Amino acid sequence: MQIRVIFLADFDYFFAQCEELRNPSIKDKPVVVGVYSGRTEDSGAVSTSNYIARKYGVKSGLPLYLAKRKLEGTDAVFFPVDHEYYDQISERIMQLFHNYSDVVEQVSIDEAYLDVTAQVDSDFEKARGYAQKIKNNIKKQVGISLSIGIGPNKLVAKIACDIQKPDGLTIVKPDEAKNFLAPLPVTRLLGVGKKTSLRMEQLGINTISDLAKYDVQRLLELFGKVLGIYFHNAANAIDNDPVREQGEQESISKIGTLKQDTRDLSVILQKTDELTEIVYKEVSEKRLNFKQVSIYVVNVDLTSKSRSISLDQPAKDKETIKRNVKILFEKFLSESQLEIRRVGVRVAGFTKEEQQQKQLTSFFG
Repeated sequence: MQIRVIFLADFDYFFAQCEELRNPSIKDKPVVVGVYSGRTEDSGAVSTSNYIARKYGVKSGLPLYLAKRKLEGTDAVFFPVDHEYYDQISERIMQLFHNYSDVVEQVSIDEAYLDVTAQVDSDFEKARGYAQKIKNNIKKQVGISLSIGIGPNKLVAKIACDIQKPDGLTIVKPDEAKNFLAPLPVTRLLGVGKKTSLRMEQLGINTISDLAKYDVQRLLELFGKVLGIYFHNAANAIDNDPVREQGEQESISKIGTLKQDTRDLSVILQKTDELTEIVYKEVSEKRLNFKQVSIYVVNVDLTSKSRSISLDQPAKDKETIKRNVKILFEKFLSESQLEIRRVGVRVAGFTKEEQQQKQLTSFFG
């Protein structure tokens, strides 16, 4: 299996840096970009601040009146968010990234993953020089500094990028990944928020190393199959999620309302067959194969649920969609006593070619 080399590029203190780019004279001052509510002159919150302002404790989310109080007596400058201008700068950088990678996944206005495996021949030492080249060229051509994390997957690259900022370059090789993550607090993992971290703390899980050693079956019991497996894999530096090109379609779905609220499987399947025809037509026209079939349900009490099944092999035929939709609804109806108002059919996990990649069939919701 080829070793992947993934970059996560994060534009340093982006909104504030854009303002510095537009007004070079403010570069050595505390710079704060805020979202103003308009109620009073100081009402609103900090969106981004430069590192000079951060030394005074001014960070994202801080109320603007508190930011002004912390920066009292300094020559701080405050700006309202200018999305149009920041979008223009971001777009220029994203376009330049395509000169360095065949696959660029923009995840926000100031972050993107680049798969550079082919460009550096899976060589992490080559990757270091390649990342520095990207950083230098972006700085020269656009005037923006960025930090890059390098890892064997997206998860490690993201955490690596956060280690050293601004203008950072952190490299984590495959054999270093697990030890790199081990001492970090478990909150560094995506999906571990306040509630989850508190629950983990009660279980004696404080670091990523604690999570990696924790019994996987117990994790499945506590957090469910999808999250349990994710937490176990992430703690062990495993992440097979590919870098997806921006704009690449991730799913095709169609939702419809039943003529009457019902639990009658035949009535439900009559509707889902109609929806499947529409979904299949788009899949067929785009010559896509799919590895996941899902249903979407809106109950009479307006609660919504989804169920999915992952296929052992990529498929491209209508009957596979219909068959798995039926399986999913049979299972769903056995678990719920509510009548159903709306239903949906979705396919995902697209590939352009047949892939012989075996995967355990799994249900999740």
